Amino acid sequence: MVKLKQVRDIRIEQTIKWLQNKVKEANAKGLVVGVSGGIDSAVAANLIKQAYPHDSMGVILPIKSHSKDVDDGIAVAKAAGLEYTVLDFSDEHQSMMKKVMNVLSKEVGIEGNLRLSDANLRARLRMSSIYAIANSLNYLVVGTDNAAELYTGYFTKYGDGGVDLLPLGKLLKAEVYQWARELEVPEQVIVRPPSAGLWEGQTDEAEMGITYDDIDAFLSGKEISKDNHMKLISMHERTTHKRQMPPLPEW
Repeated sequence: MVKLKQVRDIRIEQTIKWLQNKVKEANAKGLVVGVSGGIDSAVAANLIKQAYPHDSMGVILPIKSHSKDVDDGIAVAKAAGLEYTVLDFSDEHQSMMKKVMNVLSKEVGIEGNLRLSDANLRARLRMSSIYAIANSLNYLVVGTDNAAELYTGYFTKYGDGGVDLLPLGKLLKAEVYQWARELEVPEQVIVRPPSAGLWEGQTDEAEMGITYDDIDAFLSGKEISKDNHMKLISMHERTTHKRQMPPLPEW
């Protein structure tokens, strides 16, 4: 279980040094992160800027996104002093989905999976784009998933889950908020409801059907309702494949 600790400057500094060491171990040059306008990516953006002031980059990747997501992403990058670029792949996403749907138009039940397929394709397009930049610059890709998301599997396999480093992977959601204030993330990002920006009005807690407070409590070893306890166990078991390498034959 992950235990909630009071955030200290030393923990942030330790993470910054860890990022620096990982880049050196990989014989890489710097770090890049996708900046969504959400709090997790805002914290990650600040960490990579402090780890590599001159070799770090944020990539804002709207795909049929709300303009506020882009505005908040730019605000995060500017507040951190992070170099950034905006790449809109809405047209490419639409073209790919159209081709896929044309192929599957006669398949039974395809309409029921359309939203999930659409959302996951967005995440995978973003991942591919960030890696194209990272490979060109010899940077490592930094992920933004926290402990709650890793445990529940609330990330897209080979999408936002496709990264080199996870500096927030041991942090509860409450700790991410503490770090955000410590790093002076813009208030407009801190107060917005957590959302993966997968579709209009989407929020993390509504999609998961459980609050981050309950997930944090569970991971901290605290008692929560029986229904939520069982829900989290089920989510963890269903998403085990996301946290493992693909299985191999057993012969």
